[in-house]
Amino acid sequence: MRDEYDFSSGKRGPVVASPGKTRITIMLDNDVIDAFRKQAEAKGVGYQTAINEALRSYIFEDAPLTANTLRQILRQELHET
Repeated sequence: MRDEYDFSSGKRGPVVASPGKTRITIMLDNDVIDAFRKQAEAKGVGYQTAINEALRSYIFEDAPLTANTLRQILRQELHET
């Protein structure tokens, strides 16, 4: 190892960009996150991937996403864990 490293031209952030993805901050209830973490662990994927898949499946269905539909989705996801 060197005694000193030159980071003057370094850039902050991820080394590999994720094309087609946007980083956001979202507040979710702890029980919802826990349910997705358990579900994701069983599938062998990350919990954010599981959340993304759940959202995608409802976005591209013909049924509109209403508050009641979202409640049903969350109940189903919580019940499966």
